[in-house]
Amino acid sequence: MTISLGKRLGLEQGDALVVVDVQRDFLPGGSLPVPDGKHVISPLNAYMAAFAARGLPIFVTRDWHPPDHCSFRGAGGRWPPHCVQGTAGAEWPAELCIPPEAHVISKATEKNAEAYSGFSGTSLATLLRDLHVRRLFIGGLATDYCVHDTALDARSHGFEVVILGEAVRAVNAKPDDAARAIEDMIAHGASLHVRP
Repeated sequence: MTISLGKRLGLEQGDALVVVDVQRDFLPGGSLPVPDGKHVISPLNAYMAAFAARGLPIFVTRDWHPPDHCSFRGAGGRWPPHCVQGTAGAEWPAELCIPPEAHVISKATEKNAEAYSGFSGTSLATLLRDLHVRRLFIGGLATDYCVHDTALDARSHGFEVVILGEAVRAVNAKPDDAARAIEDMIAHGASLHVRP
């Protein structure tokens, strides 16, 4: 008999899924593509379906930048313009199957504030507490930036954190950035789930 994904994860009340920044600009053809970023979509769809089937909360974060955001090179930042509010690059890819009940968390909405973490300047922590969430399963883009910072902030807020290893990909500006990010998340108390 095949064991369901939810049973393999040991899902229970108090669990929530956080899907980080799976937006067109971070995928092939986007303005800031993450290498192999498209490969997170299929596993994330499976995880979202597993959480939805159990009535467990799902959160999807997105960069939602103003056109002159401080992270952009034209404003002295390090990145090309990406995920600008209302543009095609800020949209979810059509292949990502987000359930209608998922909570959308928009971050980096202020011109002069960086926000890699889904907790930065958002209501995410409050929403999680209101829903009595204790443990977060986190996947998305990119391992070495927004996933990493979201996981560390989740730990600082007292949540248990499980990183979905098959559902994250890294920018890897330096070749070992992904490994370092995962090591750092684990050092801060997160665990890594590798799907068999």
